[in-house]
Amino acid sequence: MNDASSERAFLGVESSALGRRWIGPDASRDRLGEAIAQSTHLPRAVCSVLARSGVTPEAAEAYLAPALRDLLPDPRSLRDMEAAAARFLDAVSCSQRIAIFADYDVDGGASAALLLCWLRSMGHPATLYIPDRIDEGYGPNVPAMAELARSHDLIVCVDCGTLSHDPIAAAQGADVIVLDHHLGGETLPPALAVVNPNRQDESGDLGHLCAAGVVFLMLVEANRQLRSQGQNGPDLMNFLDLVALATVADVAPLIGVNRAFVRQGLRVMARRERAGLKALADVARLETAPTAYHLGFVLGPRVNAGGRIGAADLGARLLACDDEAEAAALAEKLDLLNTERREIEAAVRAAALAQAEARGTEGALVWAAGEGWHPGVIGIAAARLKEALGRPAIVIGLEGETGKGSGRSVPGIDLGAAVHRLVREGLLDRGGGHKMAAGLSVTRSNLDAAMQRLDTLLARQGGTHNSTQSLRLDGVLMPSAVTVELVEQLEAAGPYGASAPAPRFAFPDMHIQSVRRMGEAHLRLRFTDRQSRSMEAVAFGAFENGLGPLVAGAQGQRLHLAGKIEVNHWGGRSSLQLRLEDAARTTGD
Repeated sequence: MNDASSERAFLGVESSALGRRWIGPDASRDRLGEAIAQSTHLPRAVCSVLARSGVTPEAAEAYLAPALRDLLPDPRSLRDMEAAAARFLDAVSCSQRIAIFADYDVDGGASAALLLCWLRSMGHPATLYIPDRIDEGYGPNVPAMAELARSHDLIVCVDCGTLSHDPIAAAQGADVIVLDHHLGGETLPPALAVVNPNRQDESGDLGHLCAAGVVFLMLVEANRQLRSQGQNGPDLMNFLDLVALATVADVAPLIGVNRAFVRQGLRVMARRERAGLKALADVARLETAPTAYHLGFVLGPRVNAGGRIGAADLGARLLACDDEAEAAALAEKLDLLNTERREIEAAVRAAALAQAEARGTEGALVWAAGEGWHPGVIGIAAARLKEALGRPAIVIGLEGETGKGSGRSVPGIDLGAAVHRLVREGLLDRGGGHKMAAGLSVTRSNLDAAMQRLDTLLARQGGTHNSTQSLRLDGVLMPSAVTVELVEQLEAAGPYGASAPAPRFAFPDMHIQSVRRMGEAHLRLRFTDRQSRSMEAVAFGAFENGLGPLVAGAQGQRLHLAGKIEVNHWGGRSSLQLRLEDAARTTGD
């Protein structure tokens, strides 16, 4: 975990309205940003964001326009890839029966949809199987795999299967292919092929791929093998909307080919040609072209809702659907489930936060466990706990003698590896995941010991308690510098998500001209600089924390403001605004 305590407070803000220490670019990043500006003549705000990502002046142009053809890795660089694609094509050419066994989250659903849509384009049907989160749990299980094997020739496990030795062994009479990205164990299951960039015998160079990225590479290889046979496969560029959705929703780092996947996938999604995603955007009232934010916080949660508290296969069925009427019905059902999910999640989140704070937040890990907490929302609750307290978090739902937990990590702390170690040490019954997220099962009697051991392992990785959280900013802006062109140029430096946070800027020493409360929790304000250039800002949920009272009480005074600049589309009109995230009194106030 990065320790910001030794860095100089930006604009002298040691403790903001939200109790955060502001941290700005360091001297080396300023120098790199200046070099990029001199080479490209781009605004300094854009160059600062590029410098944050380590982009050199020579690479800036290519970084702003990532080309998939330049960044796409050779699928054959992954072990078992040729064998997996060849067996997959053999099943198609011989009209064999194919089953797709997928995880119940967005990544699993999108991975399954990629295969289903590819097969449909080839005129080949397939069976979709997604386990019930509560009754069957994560990944392949022995009864399901044995049953699928009795009626299918090939089972493709996506976003799961790397640790499923016994279930895959139970698939007697069928070949099994695993397309996954979760951390592998010391041995592999008895599958025909296990394609996973996070196998222990892989280099890890492609470890940032989500499962849908791995599936996409397998389809690239399948198309290549088809061409060598004089045949053509489906146009895979049209499949990138699914890869983009999964990449963002699974919090995969937006680096390397993942940036290109998301950039190109957003363009495909904007065409509104996929019935399922079109229906989902409509039910979510998404009236503009989608951004990475919409994938992670608008569309993704709705796709996930079925697996969390409804029918596990709803999300995958929607993403693979090609009938507009059916897609509309599925999207409506998922939207209703998502509303129900939010209500359940809010209760679990509040209880988990209260418990974690009561237990103490001095260690490298924060955790909470509760009776009957719904397993479909513990992952979201863990994410909120992580965001609130700034360190890895585990939330566990207890039922009987067993607890099922989900965890989320912070950059620089490999939670999945630590969970795997606890499984090997016998403190956890089951566990798996990757650097930023993990799932686990634990016996009630081992709970405290397991969490203490996990805290120790994370502390060894550098996870330490820091009583003052920080807000990292990319520099300063003035209202006169904020233009639509600047917002577009900053978007070109994205997409933003895991390992690439959206740009945040400080507006120093602003005069708060007017403040208006919106509803119970939100506020809108207008502020000006010393040259009387004004700008609007909006702060959602401001009165749920210290931001609202500070800003509302500062009308006619001066504050430092911090947040993201954006174009607000409302009522058919567009305007520039600051999405206010924090504020601080100016020096001397």
